[in-house]
Amino acid sequence: MSSVLASAAPLPEVLRVADLPLEDLVALLARHQLEFHAVEDGLSIPGSFWGDPEAGVIGSSVYARGDTPVHSLLHEACHLIVLPPERRALVHTDATDSDIEEDATCYLQIVLADDLPGVGRERLMADMDAWGYSFRLGSTRAWFERDAEDARAWLMERNLLPA
Repeated sequence: MSSVLASAAPLPEVLRVADLPLEDLVALLARHQLEFHAVEDGLSIPGSFWGDPEAGVIGSSVYARGDTPVHSLLHEACHLIVLPPERRALVHTDATDSDIEEDATCYLQIVLADDLPGVGRERLMADMDAWGYSFRLGSTRAWFERDAEDARAWLMERNLLPA
């Protein structure tokens, strides 16, 4: 499950941070004790594992530009949400090497998309597919609906899923 794209290829049409009201993004992250940091267009995104325009993470902060895909912002934020505070504080760029934490992150980003007006899980899953996320069953939706029981259980055990 990665979002690596060939640098020569045009970027897919997906929802971008600039397409949403900034206050919606800030509020969603704040509900999870995260800070949103807007990066000026043209500047490098701090803490970005995959490089620009992908979101970055450092500690409890999520960094993004206007051209950052919404799915990337949610993915990196969810990496921090699934971590206990003592691990979150140590994050810089690479949040985890755990398969279950990666799966839980993907699951949670889909769920939290419903909390963003104008996004929702349907659009987010389509954007994840367009960007190149890869799942064993061939699509984000198939994975989410038929192959993510372990990620959902992991999140539920930690009370990380919305009621």
